[in-house]
Amino acid sequence: MVAQNRYNDFNSYLRNMFGCRVQKITVDAGLTCPNRDGTLSTDGCIYCNSRGSGTGAHARGLSVTQQLINGKDALARRYKAKKFIAYFQSFSNTYAPLPALQSLYAEALNVDDVVGLSIGTRPDCVDDAVLNLLQDYARHYLIWIEYGLQSASDATLTYINRGHDVQCLKDAVEKTRNRGIKICAHVILGLPHETRQDMLHTAEMIATLGIDGVKLHLLYVIKGTALETLYRQGDFKCLEQSAYVDLVCDFLERIPSEVVIQRLTGDPHPAELVAPDWALNKSETLELIRQTLKKRDSHQGILFNRR
Repeated sequence: MVAQNRYNDFNSYLRNMFGCRVQKITVDAGLTCPNRDGTLSTDGCIYCNSRGSGTGAHARGLSVTQQLINGKDALARRYKAKKFIAYFQSFSNTYAPLPALQSLYAEALNVDDVVGLSIGTRPDCVDDAVLNLLQDYARHYLIWIEYGLQSASDATLTYINRGHDVQCLKDAVEKTRNRGIKICAHVILGLPHETRQDMLHTAEMIATLGIDGVKLHLLYVIKGTALETLYRQGDFKCLEQSAYVDLVCDFLERIPSEVVIQRLTGDPHPAELVAPDWALNKSETLELIRQTLKKRDSHQGILFNRR
């Protein structure tokens, strides 16, 4: 159902499911990625630094349990949250031997008030053994798997050193389907050399996959990345806030209304952000998206439904 803000937001989805405020808690499991460990590359994607979007909690010696307890305390105070989802975020969280993954997931689910897992990974890092494990958990918990796609253009994926193609995502979705596991795709808007048409093609492709959720991210520049080098050389320019807002609205209009929108922009670490400065104004950006949809008298799925 599309909520009053004109898109099917994640908070409302969780509240409808559990009857209370549910918050994700970011977990750093200390895993790596085939695009970092030398299997595919040691450079990573051009926008990713050595932390892999992580919190650094594992390096500080914090267990999964301690990270979740700390997160519960903070989010209960801030949002009055009563239930929680353990979000394995940094790097590729299905990229480890099965016993190690089983131990990590079970530890998270053993923490009081944790009602599910959200597992960020790559579409080339899943196999039947991992999916069978998640399918077992999905009988009793809410299980999301989040596949990083970023773009439906193979040329873009090659340029950003992603290490897989679009078909890989389609294959992973097909393998995951009908297991009780919720499927979310990550997309980045503003990738180098992509036009508005390219980004809307990504929306239209995703709309046909039958997935359950989408996360949209702004491409921002962080320190210590290949993208920072391109930016400082003048070979990459960030989207302006107004352009990003319009693209998000265009994207939402093409996504089926039942798809849950888990995120509409990113959360850069302020100390790591190089550009654009407006990326730190998340609440302002979200409000502009809501205002733009209202001004258009539009909502998520309006163009998909017409098609």
